Amino acid sequence: MTLPRALVIVALCAVPLLAQQPVVRTADPAKRGFKDGDIPRVVKVADHVYTYEDFHSGAERFTTTSMFVTTTDGVFLADGQGSVAQTKGLVDAVAKITPKPIVDVVIASDHGDHTAGNAALPTDVKFFIHPTSQAILKGPAGAELVSDRKAIALGGVEIQILFLGRAHTGGDLTVYLPKEKILFMSETFLNRVFPAMRSAYPTEWLAAIDKALAMDVNIYIPGHGFTEAGPVSREELVAYRAAMAAVIKEATRLHNAGVPVADAVKQANWGEYASWTLASSQGPIAVRRVYDELDKKLK
Repeated sequence: MTLPRALVIVALCAVPLLAQQPVVRTADPAKRGFKDGDIPRVVKVADHVYTYEDFHSGAERFTTTSMFVTTTDGVFLADGQGSVAQTKGLVDAVAKITPKPIVDVVIASDHGDHTAGNAALPTDVKFFIHPTSQAILKGPAGAELVSDRKAIALGGVEIQILFLGRAHTGGDLTVYLPKEKILFMSETFLNRVFPAMRSAYPTEWLAAIDKALAMDVNIYIPGHGFTEAGPVSREELVAYRAAMAAVIKEATRLHNAGVPVADAVKQANWGEYASWTLASSQGPIAVRRVYDELDKKLK
């Protein structure tokens, strides 16, 4: 597949074709040069593949990313947004791209910042979800369970729903478009966001990223942080893996030195990753989670 020379940014009221801008390696919208009104935004990744980025709630501003695929038989959506209002914004943005309805929805992450707005989706959509996530959410009713791999064809587009292993949650799903060589990774990939581990399986998360990197993919799409052009998206996934490995290594060092976890959260040295979005809030959580994994306390 020929890589796109640039991602196409689709404003919610226009569809301009923009030249590729220099890449700023951060999840911070202000440092990326975004101004009030630039977000939410739609990014055209391929002829019929788009991402939708809206602000995650909280003190630090960064984006939550959904992916949708337009076809002649309807729209395939991977992940919603964090509130009914935000997901309605996503639905409205899809309607400006295509008159076709959203028919299939993958719950790739069961966390509320990707599911809390699902009530804004059409009532007749078909959901796909991992069994672990369904148990956590206690639904949705009638969803098709995907514990390993599910291939579907919608309007002539092949779509594969994959479980690469436990990562950010116990039921992370990814969505692979083999013809387009695009992989939506949801919260298995947080672009320049400090590894968030409150429900994670740290070393298994590394293994899931390794599986993704071994796939025939040109564009990796994160669940948080900005959508990047092909080569940069892989570079950022590699950088995220390095961050994951560094966090695990530092917490393991403290654990092996016999440092109590309460002290370890204060002593941890994150090096270059201390400047990543959410480092101050997620660092202590990561230490505790790695300690739990090393102590075999994870379910």
